[in-house]
Amino acid sequence: MRFSPSFSKEYEVEVGLVDFRGNIKLSALFLCLQDAAVLHGEELGIGRKEMLAKHNGLWVLARMRVDLMRYPAWGERITVETWPNLPGRVECLRNFLVRDAQGEVLAKAVSVWVVIDVETRRLQKAESVFPEALQFISEKAIDAKLGKLRAEGELEPVHKRVVGYSDIDVNGHVNNAKYVDFIADCFSLAAHKKHRINSIEVNYSNEALPGETVTLYKDISRLDQGLVYVEGVNAEGDKLIFKAKMGIEPCY
Repeated sequence: MRFSPSFSKEYEVEVGLVDFRGNIKLSALFLCLQDAAVLHGEELGIGRKEMLAKHNGLWVLARMRVDLMRYPAWGERITVETWPNLPGRVECLRNFLVRDAQGEVLAKAVSVWVVIDVETRRLQKAESVFPEALQFISEKAIDAKLGKLRAEGELEPVHKRVVGYSDIDVNGHVNNAKYVDFIADCFSLAAHKKHRINSIEVNYSNEALPGETVTLYKDISRLDQGLVYVEGVNAEGDKLIFKAKMGIEPCY
């Protein structure tokens, strides 16, 4: 059986996916990337059902970086292409390109995925789950290593958010795209009218579960350099949930 090393799917930017400008929300773009990754996994025989049955495992997103050249607008059709690189022992790098109808690249993304045991939540080997016949693509959408993120200045508390029904995905924890909404909500509408995100990198450190309270903090000490930072911790302050660094640019 021949397995395709890459996968692509077309999406329409519908009204429910756009923000006040009429452009796709960043969280909605994350959902499109997630959907393409899931569909390619199913095509390769390493989708959710197969992973549970064969490995008692789940794919979990550990890190993600998205660089945006242009936000697609309401009514546009975009194509998401995705492919994994040769996996390491526990981590698998997956790439994405987002193109418009003319083939112009609108966004590039790279992500790191791991396999966890569904019961213990401990890491499993990722290198052994892919089909042996798969010929991996070595190209990377973004030639950069996803590393540690940290605040450069003083962290300012923003608000607390109780994890509810609408935040939870099929794995029973806050979906990766929901954290992008958490991040966006750390800034006022007026701030979003002045600046937009042109790059975002998120490190997902621990699960946030239903009923938990996530406290959000931001660091805007490097705002004049076009950088902002957000992190979320649990209410007790002893568990880091995520860290995120954003590049921003003025809106004209």
